Amino acid sequence: MKITPLCLALAALFSTGGAHAASDAKLLARFEKLAAELEAVKAELKTVKAQVAAQPASPPATSLPQTQAGPVTAAQATAPAPILQPAATPTAASEPYTSPLSTQANPTSFFGYGEISYNRPFRNQSQTQIDVRRVVLGVTHQASERTRIVTELEFEHAVTSASDSGEAAIEQVYVEHRLNDNVGLKGGLFLIPLGFLNLKHEPLTYYGVERNFVETAIIPSTWREVGLSAFGVSDAGLRWDVGVTSGFDLNKWDRSSTEGQESPLASIHQEGQFARSNNMSAYAALSWRGTPGLDVGAGLFSGKASHKVKDPSTANAGQYASGARVTLWDAHARWTPGNWDLAALYARGTITDTNELNVQLAGGTLVPKTFFGWYTQAAYRIWEHGEYQLSPFARYEVFNTASGYAAPAWIGASPLQDEKVLTTGANLKVGENVVLKADVQRFQVDRSRDRLNLGIGYQF
Repeated sequence: MKITPLCLALAALFSTGGAHAASDAKLLARFEKLAAELEAVKAELKTVKAQVAAQPASPPATSLPQTQAGPVTAAQATAPAPILQPAATPTAASEPYTSPLSTQANPTSFFGYGEISYNRPFRNQSQTQIDVRRVVLGVTHQASERTRIVTELEFEHAVTSASDSGEAAIEQVYVEHRLNDNVGLKGGLFLIPLGFLNLKHEPLTYYGVERNFVETAIIPSTWREVGLSAFGVSDAGLRWDVGVTSGFDLNKWDRSSTEGQESPLASIHQEGQFARSNNMSAYAALSWRGTPGLDVGAGLFSGKASHKVKDPSTANAGQYASGARVTLWDAHARWTPGNWDLAALYARGTITDTNELNVQLAGGTLVPKTFFGWYTQAAYRIWEHGEYQLSPFARYEVFNTASGYAAPAWIGASPLQDEKVLTTGANLKVGENVVLKADVQRFQVDRSRDRLNLGIGYQF
């Protein structure tokens, strides 16, 4: 057996003892880092095996071609090509501070994921539909050992045209530079690190056919901004990410649409498209993973949203809500002891200084002052055989996209009821890159939304 530097590092880690032992937190952080490197080595080995298997069988030694330097040996004839960099995963593109510095021969790699869903309402079955929900393709280019470029494209609902409901968008495009193994900088269009789903939203990373409501209606998914950030991880397992970015545009609020009531922030996010930036926003996120299997974190995003725009063709937030500020924060935890996968999340948002603006919007969809949501979730890997893994799960969530308004009493702005949803189902993983999903969702307030969901997802 060949002794690799990784093996020596592991041996050194577990042999250190007595007065020379590092703190438990540092040991756990080092173990986590070494585990990530081991996964990278395994991926490289898998790539080499695939390349060897794809090559034609070696001809007999007597028929090997001759060269001036002598006959070509069988070993030379079957030698694999140089090791290529394994394809980057969407998680690697989403969480830059978890990706080790690249030393691979091939600087460019591809990644992607896709989802197809089947939704059958129980009360109005004529609305049953199948949808190619999304296909995402990305490219990561390692410009140097410490600098990489990430581009990610998303296509939704199968067909994109002026008369179709599909959408084509740039989900991410940024440049990342690592100052060292623990600290990096990033600039461009990137995902905001609040909650679980906004960073990790590939189909194998969450339970259920549909993304949960709290992390779509309260924390919009996938939510990205243009800006600059700094990120890093400490030896104790503390990950941090701070940045200055573009923010929301309250002038986009549409009083004639229900979109703002379905997801207040999704209706006014700018996605890097001619984004108004007179007012910039800032965010900060922390996550502690010092104990294997445990992830505890929180994040905060805040910024003004009027941009001093005074245009009667818009919601005119610059005139009627010049001080409006959007603030969103969350706290979350996930623990994976043994076969269990337990998670909980709470998110809350506010939009201030909207009293006068809501007067102008009277008779239509008003801007909420507060909105919130939370969920708890439990999954258990009940069966595993070969490349198959079956994990039943249950999720209970409560959310309200308009729990309060700032508006005069005569407008009659009544807060919405808290919607409560119970989702039960199972994920069946087929190998490392494919998942089959099935679940049933029951709604407490809007019972017409009760439904059966089936789905298939993949990532590479």
